[in-house]
Amino acid sequence: MTPAINLARKKKIPHTVHEYTHEPGAGAYGTEAARKLGIDPARVFKTLVVMLDNGKLAVALVPVAERLSLKAAAKALGARKASMAEPAHAERATGYVTGGISPLGQKKRLAMTIDDSAAQYETIFVSAGRRGLEIELSPKDLQSLTGAVSAALCQQAH
Repeated sequence: MTPAINLARKKKIPHTVHEYTHEPGAGAYGTEAARKLGIDPARVFKTLVVMLDNGKLAVALVPVAERLSLKAAAKALGARKASMAEPAHAERATGYVTGGISPLGQKKRLAMTIDDSAAQYETIFVSAGRRGLEIELSPKDLQSLTGAVSAALCQQAH
């Protein structure tokens, strides 16, 4: 049981937990989850912790096959600039290990933004708080649990 699953249960949010065997060195965690669970990578969202120019950490959720636009994330989170947070800072603030950082049940509630592509799906998958564990829930429920703002966060391919 993880804090993410406990939160969904406590708030009586409909969800499904999916488990798979994480293989070290299998590449990107989210891509591995999509492959092993046999789901469209566009429905699997990675939890990225960013450092804003005001010194605060925040979270951006984007589909695993996409790249986060730091500029778009900063704008959505009310900052001028954002950079990827150091893994150690991200782990300390969230209480989760890299590759298993969930947007739910974090130690410190961080400001959060989610790519607007999530809204087109009935359910999406995010980390349930450890490698090899995903939680499936509706994007609306995820937003209500986290206070995440919806924005276009993906880098546009040129």
